[in-house]
Amino acid sequence: MNQGTEKLTKIYLDEVFLESRDGRPLRILAEHLGPQARFEKLGITDTVVFMGSARIVSREAAAARLAEARAGQGDLKSAEAAFEMSRYYEAARQLAFKVTEWSKTLDHPRRRFVVCTGGGPGIMEAANRGASEARGLNVGLNIALPNEQSGNPYITRNLSIHFNYFFMRKFWFIYLAKALVMFPGGFGTMDELFEALTLVQTGRLQKPLPIVLFGGAFWDRVMDLAGMAEAGTIDLRDLDLLYRTDDVDDAFEFLTGELIRHALDRPGGGL
Repeated sequence: MNQGTEKLTKIYLDEVFLESRDGRPLRILAEHLGPQARFEKLGITDTVVFMGSARIVSREAAAARLAEARAGQGDLKSAEAAFEMSRYYEAARQLAFKVTEWSKTLDHPRRRFVVCTGGGPGIMEAANRGASEARGLNVGLNIALPNEQSGNPYITRNLSIHFNYFFMRKFWFIYLAKALVMFPGGFGTMDELFEALTLVQTGRLQKPLPIVLFGGAFWDRVMDLAGMAEAGTIDLRDLDLLYRTDDVDDAFEFLTGELIRHALDRPGGGL
């Protein structure tokens, strides 16, 4: 008989149960309700999502690496490539800054068009950094990976959210998004891009979702959507689902124009 000397753990605090197979539905539900509570508390109903490679570094870091390589400390070819790609870090930073500054001028009762990223380094860090430099709220939706990924230091406090499930993270990317900006990236970026394209193409979204492809030379090299249209596997009009540009000001004008026309007076969220 228990004499009251053993400290009992409430079942909803039992970590062994919560991390078990039987606890999976609760973990999934937590990844829905937890972020929702944080967003509601801060009045976040609309986001502009920036996606791109975690491996692209800032111009400053790339320049330092290049200088070391030229001094014989490192591979020169990879350092030169990193320096060239660093322009996308700076572009993401500038664009996030401009979008955040613009959103703060809107005469609207709710916070609008908050920059949101995957919360990691690279392009994600750049966008969170730009939004932070504009003194705006910004969100980082991080994910548990084998090589542990922690949130970058520019994410707004309490808006760095760590997910276990990719599908719940993707839900929150898309649910609040009113626009996507895709910078050069790898498998993860491509996965996120094509999932968004599929939702738009099939009409599953109950909202317009403009998608910007930033970095024409990169995207033209790694992805030939025109070839799909020529082969008949997509419609020619599907190519218009993407807006291609290499210019921060052009991307900004396109994004703000689309947001004003299609999202400013719509309720937040929605798939």
